[in-house]
Amino acid sequence: MNKISFLGCGSWGGALGLVLANKGVHVTMWHRNPDVVQTLTDSRNHYLVPGLIFPDSVLFTSSMDAAVLGASIVIIAVPSQSIRELLQSNKYLFINDQTIVNVSKGIEIDTLMTVSEVIVDVLGDSFTKVVTLSGPSHAEEVIQGHPTTLVSASANSEAAKDIQSLFSNEVLRTYANADIKGVELGGSMKNVIAIAAGICDGIGYGDNTKAALLTRGMTEISRLGTAMGAELKTFQGLSGIGDLIVTCLSQHSRNRRVGQAIGEGKSLDHILSEMKMVAEGVQSAKSVHQLRQKYKVNMPICEAVYQILFEGKDPKQSVTDLMTRELRLED
Repeated sequence: MNKISFLGCGSWGGALGLVLANKGVHVTMWHRNPDVVQTLTDSRNHYLVPGLIFPDSVLFTSSMDAAVLGASIVIIAVPSQSIRELLQSNKYLFINDQTIVNVSKGIEIDTLMTVSEVIVDVLGDSFTKVVTLSGPSHAEEVIQGHPTTLVSASANSEAAKDIQSLFSNEVLRTYANADIKGVELGGSMKNVIAIAAGICDGIGYGDNTKAALLTRGMTEISRLGTAMGAELKTFQGLSGIGDLIVTCLSQHSRNRRVGQAIGEGKSLDHILSEMKMVAEGVQSAKSVHQLRQKYKVNMPICEAVYQILFEGKDPKQSVTDLMTRELRLED
């Protein structure tokens, strides 16, 4: 099979690279730090995820030229807020018959573009094979071979099907979806709700609270998503309610852990300074705040998360304010 390259070798990019390498695919993984590349090359052990051991067939490089040139598929696995700069700096390396796959979950601050929109904005409209791969999944469980489902979303049905086939095996099942905007919005906004879920965990609330939060959180995600032109059924699927469930409940969820630490009384700056990986929901809370204002959508949970993270509001007071709002019909 033709060369497939990952731009970014974090936990999720590494896990997906391992999936392909185990299928006999020629995988090249790029990391910006040459020292990390050397360590990966020598040890074959992932620097963030214990148990992620790469076969000798996987090549590591800090050269963008070596990664992108000659690749039939380029998989972007860096934090969402870094993607524009990465692509802009290396735009000249890409050719429009490459399939560009996004596996990051975020909405660009200020432009309010999804990642696929950022890719087309930088590389140009001639890049028609742009796919987002998303769904309820944690790298740790994919590495262990736990049955997992994903969604391959693209306006280009053939590209979506190609990536669907590529990322399917006996323990990984991928579905195709034409609603790339809905898939990306669901994957991004659920991280904000996961921070809220973690806050509830940190305060010490129980299952009643978590059930209410997930249900009403999905209502907010669906409201904004449909206002932006996405399909309601997308949010009822794997990249919507499925991803929301796993991110709000899992011990592996970085966003839930950020929220839990806040609920326990720690400051956001302190929490982020101690993290080795990026919690996309922190920045997505800003983007969702901007989108909520732009589309005039009622999203009290997401707004409460924004106020807690960036305006210093007390988490317990936020919960009280949510619970004592004017009573209304369920929608």
